Amino acid sequence: MSVLVLNQQDVEELLDMEGCIEAMEGALAALARGEVDMPLRTVFRPEGQDTLIGLMPAHRAGTSPLYSLKTVCVFPDNPKRGLDAHQGTVTLFDGETGEVRALMNASAVTAIRTAAVSAVATRLLAREEVHTLAILGAGVQARSHLQAMRAVRGFERVLVYSPTAEHARALAKEGGADAVESAEAAVRAADVVVTATSSAEPVLRREWLRPGTQRAAAADARARHGHDRGVGVLRRPARVGGGGGRRLPARARRGGDRAGPHPRRAGGGRDRGEARPPGR
Repeated sequence: MSVLVLNQQDVEELLDMEGCIEAMEGALAALARGEVDMPLRTVFRPEGQDTLIGLMPAHRAGTSPLYSLKTVCVFPDNPKRGLDAHQGTVTLFDGETGEVRALMNASAVTAIRTAAVSAVATRLLAREEVHTLAILGAGVQARSHLQAMRAVRGFERVLVYSPTAEHARALAKEGGADAVESAEAAVRAADVVVTATSSAEPVLRREWLRPGTQRAAAADARARHGHDRGVGVLRRPARVGGGGGRRLPARARRGGDRAGPHPRRAGGGRDRGEARPPGR
């Protein structure tokens, strides 16, 4: 039995953002059709530790069945060491024999795949004519989301906010964006808002969002309360395609983090005075 092994560089070279966006749209559609079983992730956080490990299994039936398991450790202090906070693997198993078929670096998969799912939601939910993108955060997910969002909409301006000003300036310089001094300033000017932060406290307030603004949230297992929960941003059931869209099947709404961020925390939604959570 041969096992394909892909390190971080391999994944980054082979998994381009545009291709991943198309793959994620197909994966989400398969989930909605009931072709994929994907329970909520299991998170183990040792008492007294600020680190954790998450286990994310999935199964695909059909003519090419397979099992997969994403195993990720989250170490919040890793950026100080020059490392991604998320470290782990994605393992693919043959759906007929259970043999291991592939082992991949999860950091690269997570960075690209999460942003690709947000891009799918933005392509479906955001208005065609958008001009300004706001990104709250300046880490790995912020960088990936900047690339992903530009792949689906032609933004004229991108605003970046981070509590650490030098990080915001660095991302702005790298990505041809503008660093701003507050989250409020970024959000009030934006047509699309990305929250890409591990903050356990809300970073986005409902009153900052203009009518028609679409949101995308890169959920983090450490952010127990979500980026915009508790401030009236998320209220209505998950839907696809804005006001006239259909409601997602229950299995898709409770899908979890394997094909994308949890539908009530991520992907996107459009604010029409009383915002609703995203459809995936």
